[in-house]
Parts: sequence; structure tokens; C-alpha cells
Amino acid sequence: MDLTDSIEKWFALVVKPRHEKAVSRMLATKGYKTFLPLYQQRHTYSRGRFKVVELPLFPTYVFCRFEPWMGLQILTTPGVFYVVGVGRTPAPLDDREIESLQIVAKAGHCAQPYPYLDAGRQRVLITDGPLAGVEGVLVYEKQSPRLVLSITLLQRSVLAEVDRDHVISLSPPRGMPTVLPTPAHQHSRTA
Repeated sequence: MDLTDSIEKWFALVVKPRHEKAVSRMLATKGYKTFLPLYQQRHTYSRGRFKVVELPLFPTYVFCRFEPWMGLQILTTPGVFYVVGVGRTPAPLDDREIESLQIVAKAGHCAQPYPYLDAGRQRVLITDGPLAGVEGVLVYEKQSPRLVLSITLLQRSVLAEVDRDHVISLSPPRGMPTVLPTPAHQHSRTA
């Protein structure tokens, strides 16, 4: 077992706007493991012309894996403002949240930014397919099941397409039914 793997944690770096890709590349050339989840958006120009651009799912953030005491070396990278933390102490991200985002990115599923969902929502697990093992919150957008993945420390979420047949409910709060919400159930809750 490599001792450095047990010490290294994922951290969120706040970077200069529109410099996420450059910062990620610079850190990678310094030997750091980085993660910058992207999504594609169609940008329309004048006269009906358009271009598909790749944008960060978490604008102004780059995820980087390093040992906490190495933060100063990270901060010397051009474009990095600071490491997200409590006071002056860097706060590591939840490994499960990063792993889930990496699985979604690797699978090539269409993901997009989504408003942060606060605590108290029923969590689900994807049991099969390219997203097997990913946990999140099931919601319905335009009558289709979608999985919301969140980075709790940043209070940011993303939305990914899922197949409802591969979703199981994780232990619900006491007294709550184990039935997954359907579009009809979800609308009745908000009404």
C-alpha cells in the first residue's frame, strides 16, 4: 500500500473565472491529480450560426488531490485564488461525491449544472449500467428520471440522465415509504 494515497485528499480550488482548464493543465504538469468535469453547451452566434463549447460543471472550481500541507505549492499556480476550507484550514471533499462525478464523466453521460438540493431528500443508488455504484437524489425533469449529484461543501449540484430500471432506494427515513417517486408523486408533493 502506498502511504501517500491514504494521506492525499480531494480539495476544491477557487480559480480565476474562465481559467479552469488552464489551471487544471498547469497542476497536472506539476504532477498533481486534477478533475475538471465539463459539459457541452450550444452557443448561438449572429445569423443562426452556433458552436458547441465545453464549460465547467462547477465554474471557478478545479478539484485537485494533494496532501493538505502541500497547499502552498498549489497556491503558487497562476490563476488559483485559494483552497476551499474553514477559516485558513483547507477542507477535504467527500471522496464518494468526487468518485460519483468521475463515474458520470467517464461514462460520457449528459450532465449539466443544477440547483443545489438541501438535506432531507431520499437518496438512491444506481445498480447497473455505466453508472453502477453512483449515489444521488432522483428527480424528474420533463417526465424523465434524472440523478442529482452534489458536492456538499460547495453546495453545488449537477443533473445526469439515468435509467429508472437501474435505480434502487437507499434506506429511507423512518416512517417513509420505500417507493421511488414517479412524476405523479413528485408533482403532488409540490402542489
